[in-house]
Amino acid sequence: MTTASAPPSAAAPPSRLRAESPLRRILSRPESGALVGAIVVFVIFAVLGGKGGFLSPTGFAGYLELAAQVGILGASVTLLMIAGEFDLSIGSVIGACGLFLAMLISVYSVPVAIAIPATFAFALAIGFVNGWLVIRTGLPSFIVTLATQLILRGATIALTRQITNLTIVNLPDAAKSDPAFIPFATTLFKIDTGTFKVELVWWIIVVVLASWVLMRTRFGNWIYAVGGSAQAARYVGVPVNRVKILLFMGTAASAALYACVVVPSVGSANVRDGTNREFEAIITAVVGGTLLTGGYGSALGSAFGAFILGTTQLGINFVGINSDWYQVVLGSILLLAVLANTYLLRRASGTR
Repeated sequence: MTTASAPPSAAAPPSRLRAESPLRRILSRPESGALVGAIVVFVIFAVLGGKGGFLSPTGFAGYLELAAQVGILGASVTLLMIAGEFDLSIGSVIGACGLFLAMLISVYSVPVAIAIPATFAFALAIGFVNGWLVIRTGLPSFIVTLATQLILRGATIALTRQITNLTIVNLPDAAKSDPAFIPFATTLFKIDTGTFKVELVWWIIVVVLASWVLMRTRFGNWIYAVGGSAQAARYVGVPVNRVKILLFMGTAASAALYACVVVPSVGSANVRDGTNREFEAIITAVVGGTLLTGGYGSALGSAFGAFILGTTQLGINFVGINSDWYQVVLGSILLLAVLANTYLLRRASGTR
C-alpha cells in the first residue's frame, strides 16, 4: 500500500521563504512618499526663501498654523476616504458651524460654554444626515455631499442676511476673551515675532487619535475592510452602515473644531469661511498616501500632506512668487502625489 505524497506546493523549501526586504516594507507604508515629499519641499523653500524669512520664527509659525488648520480636516477625511467615501460638504460645514457659533453668542446671547457644545452637536447632526443619505439612497457620496455643500452654503448665506442683514457676524469683545475659548484659541508660546497657537496641539491630537483608531482598534480594521470591499465586509460581520455614518460624523466634527479654532482667533464668522477647504483636505489625504479607490491610507501621511500644503502656500510668498500661482502649484503637487503613490504601491506589491 502506497501513501500519497503532498503536492510540491504544499510546503515551500526553506530557500524560498525569504523575509520581505526593508526597502519594500518602507515603500509599502502609505506615508513614505509624503515624508520624502515633505522633506524635499521644505529643503527647496529653505534654500530659495531662507534669506526672505522662510526659516525665521515668523515663517515657522505661519506655515505650521496653515498646516495645522488643514491637517485637522485632513486626518478625518483620510479615515473616510480609506472607507471608500468622500465628503465635499466639509467646507460648507465650516462656514455653517462658524456662523452658528457666532450667532448663538452675538445674536442670541448664549454663553460660550454652551454655544461650543451646541456647535459640535449641530455638526454631528449634519454628518449623520450625510451618512444616512448615502446609505439610504445608494448614491455616490460625492453626489450626496456636493448637494449638502450647496444646500448648506446657500442656507447659511440666506439665513445670515435675513437675521442680521450682514454676511459677517462679529463676536462681542467680552466673548473673545471668554475662558471657554481658551482650549481653542490661545497662544502656546512666542519666539521673537513668531506666535505658535493652540491649533498645533489639536492637529497633533487629531492625527494621533486617528492613527490609533486605524492601527490599534477593531474599528480601524473595519474601516480598511469597508474600503476594500463593503460587500465582503458585510459577509464577515462588519457593520458597514454604522462605520460609514460614524466617519461622516467625524469629518463634520473636525469642521466644527476648525470653526471653533478660527472664529475666536479672527473675532468673527463669515458666510464664505471654509470655501474650497474640502478640496484641500482631500488633497492632503491623497498627498499623504491615501488612495482614491479606498482601502489604503494613513492618518500620519495626512499630517505630512498638510505640512506640504502649509509650507507651499506660505513658501511661495517667501520666495517672491505671486500667490496667484498657488493653485497651479497645488494642482501639480496633487498630480505628482497620485503618480508617486501609484508607483510606490506597485513597487511594494511587486507588480508592474
